[in-house]
Amino acid sequence: MEKIIRPLRDDLMVQQQLPARLSTPRIRAWQHMVAVIMLNQTGRKPVKTVFPEFIHRWHKPEKFWAAVEPIVKDVIRPLGMVNVRYDRLKRMTDDFLDWDLKDATQLYGIGKYGSDSYEIFFKQNYTVQPTDKELLRYLRDLDIA
Repeated sequence: MEKIIRPLRDDLMVQQQLPARLSTPRIRAWQHMVAVIMLNQTGRKPVKTVFPEFIHRWHKPEKFWAAVEPIVKDVIRPLGMVNVRYDRLKRMTDDFLDWDLKDATQLYGIGKYGSDSYEIFFKQNYTVQPTDKELLRYLRDLDIA
């Protein structure tokens, strides 16, 4: 019997729904960066379906690194820009394997949004000045922004 992979909740940000069970902070940080790359130039709704499937198949960077390219591309295809996105995920993962978990912009494909998101959700640094409306809304809802 095949496991049913449910989409993420629509009322929460993807970053708020990273799987914590059976996961280390380092693995969750990688999953966060995967979500950030998926969210680049894509609406959140398709990501909320694709991301759980991706993490179900490749829950940690070492598993993803060994993944078969055509299968990965089939999973991420609904997000668009499949070749670009696949390349970003692979190159980010390559960087991640030696990353010190400090500056997210050191990872390939992670820019201001990804860095701000990492600062907020992983470092609980609420002094960042995001320009993304969803991150701003999240901080406002925390009564911080």
